[in-house]
Amino acid sequence: MSVDCIAAIASPSAHWLPKVTCDSLVQTPPLPQCEVCVVVPVRNESEMLESTLTALNHQLDLEGRSLDPDRYEIILLANNCDDDSAAIAHRFAKQQSHLVLHIVEQTIPAPNAHIGWVRKRLMDEAYNRLISIGCNRGVIASTDGDTRVASNWIAATLYEVECGADAVGGRIVTDRRDRAALTRYTRACHLREVGYRFLVAELEAYLDPDVFDGSPRHFQHYGASLAVTAEMYGRAGGIPLVRTSEDVALYQALMRIDANFRHSPLVRVTTSARQVGRAQHGLADQLGQWTAMESEKQPFWVESVAAVTTRLSARQELRSLWRQMLDGDQPTLKDVALPSNRLGISHDWLLNQLTQAQFFGALLEQIEHRQEQENNWQQRWSLTKIEYAINDLRLLLEPVRQQSRKTIQKQVR
Repeated sequence: MSVDCIAAIASPSAHWLPKVTCDSLVQTPPLPQCEVCVVVPVRNESEMLESTLTALNHQLDLEGRSLDPDRYEIILLANNCDDDSAAIAHRFAKQQSHLVLHIVEQTIPAPNAHIGWVRKRLMDEAYNRLISIGCNRGVIASTDGDTRVASNWIAATLYEVECGADAVGGRIVTDRRDRAALTRYTRACHLREVGYRFLVAELEAYLDPDVFDGSPRHFQHYGASLAVTAEMYGRAGGIPLVRTSEDVALYQALMRIDANFRHSPLVRVTTSARQVGRAQHGLADQLGQWTAMESEKQPFWVESVAAVTTRLSARQELRSLWRQMLDGDQPTLKDVALPSNRLGISHDWLLNQLTQAQFFGALLEQIEHRQEQENNWQQRWSLTKIEYAINDLRLLLEPVRQQSRKTIQKQVR
């Protein structure tokens, strides 16, 4: 079975039911006490797969005690492999018989032999299995065959869900030895990008705070560590069927319906920084692009701090109007004038979208589409070199951090 939920949403509390469209990957039913279904897409991962499975096998709770293996199961789909990945998985399952590990081998036809289809197939299967035992708040947790999850990965994810998160993006770090093998310029680009995006995420926490995703937080929501409750996965319609960046597509679908998404620093994994990847537009491709930039002597351009600040400020103003609207107040053209000027879009259009949108996330998505169509944003804000942007962000954030520390100290007293 797999879920094929309708994309249109009747209400935030809509009840979603799976639509059977194909046979189950796993015939054995889940254990009644299963709370987490871990999915692992695998294609030619013989070098790293045993480490991936070992990490999933050695799971602890947040107090450092062994996690009951019956609380989670693993579905590993080895597709189109021409190495011994499947054999490694079967051997591991035999040696660790206490681990609930389901191994599926498939040769997928070329049109569907891509990570988007495979991860969707796995997460749909996990959704149906959790729903079948009435575990609506059970967790579908995704990782990759070249990734080692932390020893408390499952427990930390469950903790975030217990705190109210509907979905959790884990912190993904690259393997130290793999980073060392990169060229100096490629390694610098990678570290600068991480630093830049961390600083933008911190700025976002100050300018447009989210009660479910406050500081400390990070910026990642990718398949190597991405979890979502079965209930919210169904409500979002599952992963949109795309060839690549399916993890980002799922994140966008969750944001579109105002899911409580947590970028948790407690949830951590280590992944490969290889430059020959298994999926297009993944980390390997990005590393390759940076290597090419080095040979062509191209600088690394990013969005300027002024542009980031303007967008976040406008978003916070719109969020405030949205909350007022939910309380019964009707916004006017005067109310939307400031954010619409910041965003470079029509007052009338923004007011209409604000009053018609069913979810705040859907409103933001419509605004982004509008900006792309009119191209006003790109014309207004030129890109800047990443090292300059990082410096500007640090200068901007330092006084904000100091004020935040003073506030915390007063609260402690």
